[in-house]
Amino acid sequence: MWPLIKIIPTQTHFRFVAFARIAAVLSILAVIGSLFMTIYPMTPPCGGLNCGIDFKGGTVLEFATKPKPLNLGATRAAVARLAHGDVQMQAFATADDPGARYHAMTRFQTPPGGNPAVIVQQVKAAITGIHGPQTAYSRTDVVGPKVSGELFRNGILALGLAIGLMLIYIWFRFELQFGLGAVAALFHDVILTFGLIAVTRMEFSLTTIAAILTIIGYSMNDTVVVFDRLRENLRKYKKMPLREVIDLSINETLSRTVITGLTAILALAGLAFFGGEALYQFSIIMMFGIAIGTYSSIYVASPIILLWGVKRGEEEAKPIKPMGATTNR
Repeated sequence: MWPLIKIIPTQTHFRFVAFARIAAVLSILAVIGSLFMTIYPMTPPCGGLNCGIDFKGGTVLEFATKPKPLNLGATRAAVARLAHGDVQMQAFATADDPGARYHAMTRFQTPPGGNPAVIVQQVKAAITGIHGPQTAYSRTDVVGPKVSGELFRNGILALGLAIGLMLIYIWFRFELQFGLGAVAALFHDVILTFGLIAVTRMEFSLTTIAAILTIIGYSMNDTVVVFDRLRENLRKYKKMPLREVIDLSINETLSRTVITGLTAILALAGLAFFGGEALYQFSIIMMFGIAIGTYSSIYVASPIILLWGVKRGEEEAKPIKPMGATTNR
């Protein structure tokens, strides 16, 4: 019904495996560069990443005002002029004060060389100037680097645990080589996403961890779709060369992959442009991760199956031979 859908062909015959070696070289170089940008200089807690409040520590300030609603945008801008780095702002309700006042919490970092107590007083004065003298402050806490370091370790452990569980899932659903291919693709996606964050100097925070975990889920879903079709075709075409079966499987799932990815990217693009500063980085990271996840399903996960080999029924796995190798007769 929609004419633009016809732009995407229902059947394609691209020879993806023919470019696998070139893609492998580019991927390895990109992974090495991303790792270098992420860990250099090797200074805690985040190395080359631009740590946010969650991992560096900062000041937490809670306040309430009435009778008019909170202007979170103006408040965030006012605090950002006095603080350092990203400013987090969140409205919430309390059980002991339902509907009587509007509550909010802001988190910010003290500028280098600044006095935290003085900055807090300046931030309070700026918030009071926006919301009036009825503004009340209920909590002022300083989050130290020790707590932030624990958050950083827990976030990295969450990423590692997610990838490990994905390996076990693919191993049980398919075969070990499928699991290794999927995990290699996940590592590829995660490391390149870290590289993007390091190069662009985006703030690395718990929101970033959530975005990367979402990318892991999307990338794994895309890889499973390709692997499922590959397994079906291996049973269907027992005599077809493995590289041709891989090309066939990718082509048969390509239109689904492209449409799903473009739909998600379009939704995230709207979120990036109209969702405000708080959602901009999350959306950009997600769009990059979806694109890289689609690429890795084709040029990272699938070529590993080609190198390792795979069983067809009761036959043993037959890996391909490197170029120039000879067979002893």
